[in-house]
Amino acid sequence: MLLAPILLVLLSCQPRPATPKTETAKLTQLPELLPRSPLIGTPEEQAYIINTYNSLAEKLQADPYHLDAKLKMAQLLMLEARATGEHGHYYPAALKMTGSVLAQNPPRDEEFQALLLQTSVYLSLHQFERALQSGEKALALNPHNALIYGALVDAHVELGQYAQAVEYADKMVAIRPDLRSYARVSYLREIHGDVPGAIEAMKLAVSAGMPGYEDAAWCRYTLGKLYERYGQHELAGHEFRLCLDERPNYPFALAALADLHQLKGEYQEAEKLLDQACAIIPEVGFYEQKAALYQKMGKDEQTAALSQEILAMLADDEANGHKMDMEYARVYRDLLNDLPKALEHALAEYRSRPDNAEVNELLASIYFKMDELEAAEKHIEKALATESKDPELLCLSGLILIKAGNEAQGRQQLEASMRQNKYQQHAFAAAAQTALKRF
Repeated sequence: MLLAPILLVLLSCQPRPATPKTETAKLTQLPELLPRSPLIGTPEEQAYIINTYNSLAEKLQADPYHLDAKLKMAQLLMLEARATGEHGHYYPAALKMTGSVLAQNPPRDEEFQALLLQTSVYLSLHQFERALQSGEKALALNPHNALIYGALVDAHVELGQYAQAVEYADKMVAIRPDLRSYARVSYLREIHGDVPGAIEAMKLAVSAGMPGYEDAAWCRYTLGKLYERYGQHELAGHEFRLCLDERPNYPFALAALADLHQLKGEYQEAEKLLDQACAIIPEVGFYEQKAALYQKMGKDEQTAALSQEILAMLADDEANGHKMDMEYARVYRDLLNDLPKALEHALAEYRSRPDNAEVNELLASIYFKMDELEAAEKHIEKALATESKDPELLCLSGLILIKAGNEAQGRQQLEASMRQNKYQQHAFAAAAQTALKRF
C-alpha cells in the first residue's frame, strides 16, 4: 500500500535556452482532458483545471517542444488521475509527456522535474523498481529537494527496504516539515508498531493541509482509517464526516463510512454510500468493497457478477501499465475462492519485491487457507519483521501458530490483536473469535 500520494504541487518553471529538438521530443498529439463528474471538487476547481489545460494546450500547439508547458501539463494530468480515478487514461499520458521532456536533453532543473514526475507516475502504476531508478537519477541532480526524498520513501517502503525509507523520511522532514513529510512519517511509525506516534504525525499532516483540497482530504481520510484500523470507530467516523464537510462528495470518505455502517450490520446504508462513491470515480477498491458487502449479505449472484466486472477493470488497468497482481490475488482469495490463482498472482508480486511486509502477509494468508503451514510461517515471520501491531496481521499470525501446534504463542498473538481492535471484520476474524473461545 502506498503510504500517501506524492502530492506534488505545480512547479514554477522558467523558460530556458533552446534545447536539442528531436522527433521523439516533439509532441504531435495532446492528451485529452476528460470531462469530470460534477460531484468532484468545486466548480471553481474544475474551472481552474479547464483553464490551465487550455492555456498549456495553446502553448504546446504553438511550440511542441515547450519544456515548461510539458512539465506543467504532466503535473495536471497526474492531478486529474488522482481526482477522477481515470488512471488508465492520465498516467500513460503523463509518462509520455515526461518522456518527451527528457528526450530534449533538457537543462538540469527541467531534467530533475521530469524525473521527479516520472517517479511519481511509476509509483502510482506500482512499477516500484522503475520508480526507484528514476528517483535515484533525480536525487543525483538535486539532493536538496524534499519531494524527491518523499518519492524515494515510497519506493523503498514498497520494496520492503524500510531502514532506507526511514533515513529518507528524516531528510524530507528536515528540509520541509509539511503535509507530505508528516504523512510519510505516520505510515513508517505505524509499520514499526508506534500507533500513537502514527496518529500524532497524521494529525500534523491534517493540520498542515488546506481544507477542501484533495491532498488535505486524503490526509484526513487516512487519519480516519488509522482510527478505524485500531478500533476507534467513533473517531474514525468523525474524521470521515469532517472530510466530507471540507470536500463534499469525496469518494474515499464515502466508501470509508460505508465500511463503518457495514461493521454495524447496516448493509443498506453501506450499499447506498458505495453506490455514491462508485458513481463519482471508477476506483476498483470501491467495487471490491461492494462485492464483499454482497458476499456478506448472501447475494451470491451479485457477488459473482461484480467479481467478473472487477477482473475486467483490473485487466484494463494492467493493459495501461498498472501492475495489479496484489489486487488480483485478493479478488481470487476473497471473492472467488480460487486459491491457486490467488497464489499465482501473489507469487508474481513476491518475485518483484520479496521483502515487502504486505506482500508477505498476503502470501501467508493464502498458504494458511491452503493448509501449507510451513510456507505460511515463513511469510508471516517476514511480515512481522518490523514489529507492526496491525490487528489483522497479528490475528493471522496467531491463527497460523495455533494451526501449526503452537497454541500458547498463538493465543498471545490473538489476544494482542483483539487488544488493538476488538471489532475486526476481516476474513479471519470469525476464526480468531472461535479459537479464543476454546481457551
